Amino acid sequence: MAENNTLESVRKWVVEHKLRTVGCLWLSGIAGSIAYNWSQPNMKTSVKIIHARLHAQALTLAALAGAAVVEYYDHNSGAKAERVAKFLQQPQTHSHKE
Repeated sequence: MAENNTLESVRKWVVEHKLRTVGCLWLSGIAGSIAYNWSQPNMKTSVKIIHARLHAQALTLAALAGAAVVEYYDHNSGAKAERVAKFLQQPQTHSHKE
């Protein structure tokens, strides 16, 4: 039961911070790839950097696809409509004169 609650809270955070999630995945992917490639002694530095960029790019595409799946799921489940309705119900104050 606690695992389900934790998974749900992680899912909610990812839904609210999609771009931050993709950016963090990209950064961790490039850092991990550089760390792995640096352990390969018979590669040139430029090849190591290119491989790290390619690995991070593939991970970013996978993260964007995952974010699209989450968005699709939220759209079909009606969760996004509830968030939009809550946003629209908030009183809007305008500081400019009409």
